[in-house]
Amino acid sequence: MRLILLLCLAASSFSATAAELTRVKMGVVGASADVVFWAAFERGYFREEGLDLEIVKFDSAARTIAPLGSGDLQISAGGISAGFFNAVARGIDIKIVADKTQTIPGLGTQSLLVRKDHLDSGRFRSIADLRGMKVASPAPGSASTTILTKMLAKGGLTTKDIEMVSLAVPQMTTAFANKALDAAVPLEPGVSLATQTGFAKRVMEDYDVYPEHQIAVLFYSGKFIRDNRKAGVGFLRAYLRSVREFNEALENGRFSGPKAEPFIEILTRRGPSHDPAFYRSFTLGFSHPDGKLHLPSLSEDLAIFRDEGLIEGDVTVGQAVDSTLLDEALQRVGTYRPAK
Repeated sequence: MRLILLLCLAASSFSATAAELTRVKMGVVGASADVVFWAAFERGYFREEGLDLEIVKFDSAARTIAPLGSGDLQISAGGISAGFFNAVARGIDIKIVADKTQTIPGLGTQSLLVRKDHLDSGRFRSIADLRGMKVASPAPGSASTTILTKMLAKGGLTTKDIEMVSLAVPQMTTAFANKALDAAVPLEPGVSLATQTGFAKRVMEDYDVYPEHQIAVLFYSGKFIRDNRKAGVGFLRAYLRSVREFNEALENGRFSGPKAEPFIEILTRRGPSHDPAFYRSFTLGFSHPDGKLHLPSLSEDLAIFRDEGLIEGDVTVGQAVDSTLLDEALQRVGTYRPAK
């Protein structure tokens, strides 16, 4: 009887604890750097902040704009897009709240890939040879659009000189194999997956043309900020805790630091490859340990989208960013100081 009573009390306590958690739904795009969210999830960091987090996969951050605007999705992690700025211009309440991934000199996450047979035959010798070719990016008006625009400019081209198509990163590999695609700008791990097959090769890196680029960010639904600000700040505290460990797992952008193995183990379970060596083979972009955004890059992306005719209203970066939640989170966790 005593055992039954104890079990009932334990069950009651567990139910009460679960009931106190705030349910939060988050969208991710399957980039290798998304491991920071899975690590924080599996290590209980979000639950320690009172969050019951559900992580949902999308094929691009642009696809998360509608559910963020409706409040069906509270948080999203992914690239900047024209669709996001257009949503803000229309009065849809979505905010950029923190950094996720940046390009810095020598470290990036996106590459221009060209089909190997074009390289072998001499059909492709320089960027100018992309004229008339079919080139894929994960979504129109995405972060890859700004990278591609800058890459094309190196060959005196614009996006009007190529046939642009949208493909999810896994589909790019298949399209290269079927010779249905000439070039693409995927992000890691898609870059490594496509080149491993031997059907495509890297010809240019994102940092070659855009050495300081705010590639991906954390988006919050405005409704989430208004109704659950405490949860929003708590999420950032858990995120910063994990992203600092992530930085300590990297050396020169690769998983070779002292804390690398736990991250690699998570990726081999949740990522597209089950080979640990795969995740040690490529570099990742920079994730700011204090979540700080590179605002000049956001302004440059907006200008590129506008020049491409993709912006449908008046909007500024200031309207799109809310850094106050990050400021509150940093008051608790402090600024990052690397271990000596």
